[in-house]
Amino acid sequence: MRSRKNEDESRPLHIVLGNEACDLDSMVSALALAFYLAKTTEAEEVFVPVLNINRSELPLRGDNVFFLQKINIPESLLIFRDEIDLHALHQAGQLTLILVDHHVLPKGDAALEEAVAEVLDHRPIEQRHCPPCHVSVELVGSCATLVTERILQGAPEILDRQTAALLHGTIILDCVNMDLKVGKATAKDSKYVEKLEALFPDLPRRNDIFDSLQKAKFDISGLTTEQMLRKDQKTISRQGTKVAISAIYMDLEAFLQRSDLIADLHAFCQAHNCDVLVTMTIFFNTHNEPVRQLAIFCPHAALRMMICGVLEHSHSPSLKLTPAPSTHPHLQAYLQGNTQVSRKKLLPLLQEALSAYFDSMKIPSGQPETEAVCRELADKELDRAGNSLVPGLSQDEEEPPLPPTPMNSLVDECPLDQGLPKLSAEVIFEKCSQISQSQSTAASLSKK
Repeated sequence: MRSRKNEDESRPLHIVLGNEACDLDSMVSALALAFYLAKTTEAEEVFVPVLNINRSELPLRGDNVFFLQKINIPESLLIFRDEIDLHALHQAGQLTLILVDHHVLPKGDAALEEAVAEVLDHRPIEQRHCPPCHVSVELVGSCATLVTERILQGAPEILDRQTAALLHGTIILDCVNMDLKVGKATAKDSKYVEKLEALFPDLPRRNDIFDSLQKAKFDISGLTTEQMLRKDQKTISRQGTKVAISAIYMDLEAFLQRSDLIADLHAFCQAHNCDVLVTMTIFFNTHNEPVRQLAIFCPHAALRMMICGVLEHSHSPSLKLTPAPSTHPHLQAYLQGNTQVSRKKLLPLLQEALSAYFDSMKIPSGQPETEAVCRELADKELDRAGNSLVPGLSQDEEEPPLPPTPMNSLVDECPLDQGLPKLSAEVIFEKCSQISQSQSTAASLSKK
């Protein structure tokens, strides 16, 4: 007779996996979809939501931590990417993957693509990389909207207040409080927020939950400069030159006044093997309007001048940059007049700047690298770089006029780089049981 342990370790696991940024939308979508699938599948199959970051990274996501505490979901019950070996499960024939809030696996997970059974995402499909499985993609403001739709269309009776509150708050945060002027919320996002509010009239007021989540998301008090830069970081590279782009949720002036900032920027670049560090500071003014600012840190004069020149002269899109005071020669700061240019839209310009830089490296031997020479070389390449996009078509027009992805953009690194996980299948099944008990308890309390 087989033991329960052996039975557990031979049963397949259906892993609901969010993206590598693990922003609030990704986390909640994974939790809620796994909950729905577990409640609606007749067979004794196990659906496990996995947060696609190391457990140590969770404190960097203040809105996630805040919301988990508010909804009474203990962090100890969650499973993180460094605690489960998806590759070992796949090799053992025990893995089925369901991707939410993304549809392209990083290079380190390429072998897992054949285990992907379903995709639920809200961003445009990259046809060359999308897994050959059932793919459901709709360009809405929040992936949580699509999960809400799946639940309410498939089994509305299973939706409890705890899950509804998670979905409701996430959609509101992603869609900037459903503000039509911002343009992130689609008709479907608004429709399902209203449906959740009709089903659970005691959900928090939109303004209240948006303000509290936004405050938690932007709360960087207690973080070191290195943690702030790592909190929301993306990287690009070309010919061995690496550029890190970090979103920082504070005013640029306050950031530049941090003690030992330049030493910290140098240390960050060395630790992450970066040649350039671009920071996009983001905060909301008193009218709740987004304000964006840029700082380019690079000790290499030619490279820094080329990047700054491309950004200053770009017309598609135009960043409308105004130089801001900087006391360090290796750092150039700007006020960004066009707040519609997000980091996602900045990336193609940085790629163009790298291309222009390498083209400009054809310098006669013995010519010194001076600021004047760098500016002259940059000017020669600016028109070519600026005009390399589709003629007559702005960067905004190249992308669908629909909500951008949340601020926590995808990073390139694989969480398994830090080593293999520790959890066995038996422990995973036990955690699933605890999660179910926690949900049942919360549901009982909400009815009282």
